[in-house]
Amino acid sequence: MNNTLSNDMTHQVDKFCHLGPIIPVLTINNVEDAIPMAQALVEGGLPVLEVTLRTTAALKAIEAIAGHVPGAIVGAGTVVTPNDFQSAVDCGSSFIVSPGITTELLEYGINSKTPFLPGIQTVSEMMEGIQRGYKRFKFFPAEISGGTNTLQAFQGPFSDIHFCPTGGIRVHTAADYLALSNVMCVGGTWLTPEELVIAKDWTAVTQLAKQACTSATLTKDK
Repeated sequence: MNNTLSNDMTHQVDKFCHLGPIIPVLTINNVEDAIPMAQALVEGGLPVLEVTLRTTAALKAIEAIAGHVPGAIVGAGTVVTPNDFQSAVDCGSSFIVSPGITTELLEYGINSKTPFLPGIQTVSEMMEGIQRGYKRFKFFPAEISGGTNTLQAFQGPFSDIHFCPTGGIRVHTAADYLALSNVMCVGGTWLTPEELVIAKDWTAVTQLAKQACTSATLTKDK
């Protein structure tokens, strides 16, 4: 078994993180919402979707999106154990995201063929991942952990480490994160507000995605 992450796997993480400036973070309660929600976001220009394993519908939702939404790249979030990791892969996840790190998760990710973005909050956690070859991390929960100021501080001693900050980010703050050179993309929950999901107003979700994508792209192009 390998004991450090390969450079190829880092490139695979880069590939999906750079496909869209924003990764919608989705908590899906009803499987029937999965396909139209994903279609709306892809139409709005955001093809990379993270479905959190916070509901009983999550794995079936991932399976539905992976099998029935052309253009969608769906992964699993809130992965906290190796069993979660493998269950998500078995359902069609193209990538895995965790809120934090454990030795078991880091080692499982090293030996998986599925790209893994481990979550960190502190320098010590980041260094634990770096020792195993990881160079790409989810920064979570971003806003209450110092936000852009923390990421700027990370940049000095860890210039080759890049992040996908998630947690508390909104449309009006996403641009501040994306302006940082060590930020690849951001994760956001605001693209599928509960009221629109309940109303099944997928046209409005598409519009939110388009607006967010345009704003984020302009920021990255500056």
